[in-house]
Amino acid sequence: MTALTDTPAGPGAFDLLTIGHSNHPIDRFLALLNDARIAAVVDVRSLPSSRRYPWFSANRLKDDLAAAGIVYMPMGDALGGRPRSEALYRGGVADYEAMARTPEFLAGIGRVIAAKERARCCLMCAEREPLECHRCLLVAPALVARGLRIGHILADGSILPHAAIEERLLAGSDDLFAGDRTDRLAQAYSRRANAVAYRPRG
Repeated sequence: MTALTDTPAGPGAFDLLTIGHSNHPIDRFLALLNDARIAAVVDVRSLPSSRRYPWFSANRLKDDLAAAGIVYMPMGDALGGRPRSEALYRGGVADYEAMARTPEFLAGIGRVIAAKERARCCLMCAEREPLECHRCLLVAPALVARGLRIGHILADGSILPHAAIEERLLAGSDDLFAGDRTDRLAQAYSRRANAVAYRPRG
């Protein structure tokens, strides 16, 4: 991990941002978005509701965002982390590699890219930490592969470049001599996804 890639940057350094709503009060969440100059929130939750934090349920969140001048875009059907098809699970775990190849996912990525041309967008899911969430391990890599600069808004308001996330993944890998950097990074993504991806109950 280098000091350069691990240094938080300003919002203008990125084409698109991500955030986890976690347990933020709504005022704090809106402040994080406003500080990053976000104009549209792309909700990538498969289930856009929260019993514990009801202000993050879709209808209520949409109204609060609208009052703050921010557009709400639900895209959990295409970019969510809980696939409906049994074919998109491997060993009882959501298979991010298979999900990333589906027509629905690819179309969703296209919609995000089109949206970011019209407004400053932020992908939103529930998990506070990027490395715990499919927005970082599934959606962000697909956008990076298309040339976008991605940053992750952290709970303290700082923005971590996705390149720093990838360095953290590599630093946690014990396969230091297993192939080139691209191969090692793919293996590190796969291991992390297998650890945190959705597992249906029962």
